Amino acid sequence: METLARAEGDERLSALLWRAGSGWRMISSAVLGGGIGERSWVLNAQVSHGYGRTDPDAHLASLAHAAGAQGPGVGLMTAADVLRHGRACDGGVEAVVTAGLGVHGWAATPAPGTLAPPAPGTINIVAVIPTALTDAALVNAATTATEAKVQALLDSGYHCSGTPTDAVCVAACAPRPGEEPQTFAGPRSLWGARLARAVHSAVCAAATLA
Repeated sequence: METLARAEGDERLSALLWRAGSGWRMISSAVLGGGIGERSWVLNAQVSHGYGRTDPDAHLASLAHAAGAQGPGVGLMTAADVLRHGRACDGGVEAVVTAGLGVHGWAATPAPGTLAPPAPGTINIVAVIPTALTDAALVNAATTATEAKVQALLDSGYHCSGTPTDAVCVAACAPRPGEEPQTFAGPRSLWGARLARAVHSAVCAAATLA
């Protein structure tokens, strides 16, 4: 991933950009390019703790366009310092994680409205698997990455499952002619196990920098 920096008004923005190009299918929970589909880039942009824009998808698209990214892509945001990211590889799977852990907790909490609005945080996971996956396996991969994140947080001394605004993006190769996509990406499958280890290591590394 390349590091970008630009001035926007009185604010200087930093971001990580992966120009994947064609031939990739991604699953993501991101505000821009979320869901499952062909994507050609991933942008993880750092914004201020007082970020108040109501059009983050358009904002991310403009940042990516200004950087020269073309075609459909995935855009994530975080208040964490994207330059202090964790990175890990395992058996061809690569994971890059940015972690803001100022506000963290468990996924199941009291009903909405009983707690104060969360301050900016966000753990963003971007993982790349160099093989083709079915749609179901992509969903499986996103689940595996999330499970590995929670394990890494506990191993790093954080008693939580994450922050209220975490996001994930998993990229896999588009099927080549005659290739059968992998149908499983759970933590005990070949590629899911590699994904879990890569994400676990990257989250642990990012947590030490948070």
